[in-house]
Amino acid sequence: MAIFVDKKTKLVVQGITGRDGSFHAKQMKKYGTNVVAGVTPGKAGTRVAGIPVFNSVAEAVAKTKANTSVIYVPPAFATDSIIEAVDAGIKTVICITEGVPANDMMKVYHYIKHRDVRLIGPNCPGIISPELSKVGIIPGKICKRGNIGVVSRSGTLTYEVIFALSQAGMGQSSCIGIGGDQVIGTNFIDTLEAFENDRSTKGIVMIGEIGGSDEEEAAAYVKKHLTKPVVGFIAGRTAPPGKRMGHAGAIISGSSGTAADKVKSLNAAGIPVATSPLEIPVLMTEKLKMAKAKKKTVAPKTVKKASAKKSTKKGH
Repeated sequence: MAIFVDKKTKLVVQGITGRDGSFHAKQMKKYGTNVVAGVTPGKAGTRVAGIPVFNSVAEAVAKTKANTSVIYVPPAFATDSIIEAVDAGIKTVICITEGVPANDMMKVYHYIKHRDVRLIGPNCPGIISPELSKVGIIPGKICKRGNIGVVSRSGTLTYEVIFALSQAGMGQSSCIGIGGDQVIGTNFIDTLEAFENDRSTKGIVMIGEIGGSDEEEAAAYVKKHLTKPVVGFIAGRTAPPGKRMGHAGAIISGSSGTAADKVKSLNAAGIPVATSPLEIPVLMTEKLKMAKAKKKTVAPKTVKKASAKKSTKKGH
């Protein structure tokens, strides 16, 4: 199993004839993703690496039954592309485009809020379920199939963590970059819930960064709802107040959104926070051992209690 994308994914690439769209369409197809169509208005009837191109997402869905879309279009057209995909019946939309205005994303957020659709991004690297499907720009060669779920606000840092896990022999179930903008679709809590319900995921790595309160809210959710071990990492620990560090959402004001507050919240929820990506596999190994030991400790008590109850009934 995996979350959000797998072998059932039928992908349409919006902006497939552009530089980024064509390059990554080829990479995704080469990885094994079922790329069934591309969309660029005015380019219908052409092909990119054997992938048929249509004028609209509606046409692509009608012809290929695509259920997932990835967007590689300029910022000015990104929100319209998201809405077009949703209106065409696409259930999972991954927007890679960066620089999408927050006001535009607010309109999209409210447009899809009550619809049966999942939006990942914008300004994100996408998602990969190793050996099943890759949608976006995460390098497939650094990933290894396994049981660790990875969710991140960062892009490049996601790759570092995945590489560290793979080097340590810890494969991944799914790895998702949710994006670091102020307004995004799928957030930490959405992804944590999905990993909790995914039978193939045994442990979760959550990569956060300064700015906002998403990590604190996720920590509270983990403490209340999750049974699987979680390890954290917070980027931007040395960022001075008032400075924006790369992502539009990575800005701290006074004591709000600081790395210290986020680490404190995660620790309070029982989530150890690594000081470097290389420490993550070590912490995850420890958490998995603790979870296994706890399971072994609880199991005999349950069996013994059930046996005693059974023998009592038998004695009567």
